Amino acid sequence: MSRRIIIKPSEHVLHVAPGETILQSALREGFSLPYGCRNGSCGICKGRILSGSVDYGNYDEETLTEDEKQAGLALFCCASPQTDLVIECHEIGAIKDIEIKTLPTRVEKLERVAPDVMIVSLKLPANQRLQFLAGQYIDILLKDGKRRSFSLANAPHDDDVLQLHARNYPGGVFAEHVFTKMKIKDILRFEGPLGSFFLRDTVDDDVPIIFIAGGTGFAPIKSILEHVFYQEAGKDHKRTMRLYWGVRTKADLYMAELAEQWQQQHDNFTFIPVLSDALPEDNWQGRTGFVHQAVMEDFPTLERHQVYACGSPVMVKAAYQDFTALRKLPRDGFFSDVFTPSTSQS
Repeated sequence: MSRRIIIKPSEHVLHVAPGETILQSALREGFSLPYGCRNGSCGICKGRILSGSVDYGNYDEETLTEDEKQAGLALFCCASPQTDLVIECHEIGAIKDIEIKTLPTRVEKLERVAPDVMIVSLKLPANQRLQFLAGQYIDILLKDGKRRSFSLANAPHDDDVLQLHARNYPGGVFAEHVFTKMKIKDILRFEGPLGSFFLRDTVDDDVPIIFIAGGTGFAPIKSILEHVFYQEAGKDHKRTMRLYWGVRTKADLYMAELAEQWQQQHDNFTFIPVLSDALPEDNWQGRTGFVHQAVMEDFPTLERHQVYACGSPVMVKAAYQDFTALRKLPRDGFFSDVFTPSTSQS
């Protein structure tokens, strides 16, 4: 039995088919709700149930607490309606008209840039292009029906080849395939673009931006920054931007030279690499510790900032909690993309 949902404050109406989550039905009917991981880990899709009841589904209990559920909140990527609903959430107009496609693609290039990081370049068919916003991701569709999500590291204006940054890790079946079996000219299928991690416009053009990348969380931020630099060319007014890139060792800064090049070319951009476990042979003289703590050390307040964080759930959650509680960052000024293990489909 289908259920009817009214979205506040837009008053949009959608119909949920049996077995669908609120998010699935919204995307199917062309309404762009915020989301990231789609498995209940990141919390980006959190919204309020104003009336009706839901099955909350499977989710991370740290992401949606019992107190939040009692206050009417739910994760729309997991929750399925048990009755007709009225919900409240912010709809994203910027991605509404971008078509989500399922396309074949060919492996064009494989470049191992760190011991556990491979840059995978994908070539689309000659008659196809993927329209996307800088910061979005695609799902690689595996033959067993599972999916592996990868952020697009190239900018939308440079879409001849799609670039993914794949990290190898124990237990990652697809990651192991990338590092041991994948070959040039292999054919893959993917669905995308997906996600709502992209740069937001502000009423005040002077609001500074802080980017925080953990490991291969650099990929979507690279896409955003390259697109910003492209759009800023020839303009006098430019927003101040800082990139904090946190990794374990110096070798993990697999595209540090590119970030340093941006810093030399753009006077409104600063690059701060941060190592958490520097090796003696790294001879590291730069910043150390947790990457979000480096931001805390540099900014006594984040009251007039936007923060874009991409990386592990632990890093993103710590950044959000500390920035909003201790540095006065507005809650609607924090945007994130959480990288969760592939065992949970992200």
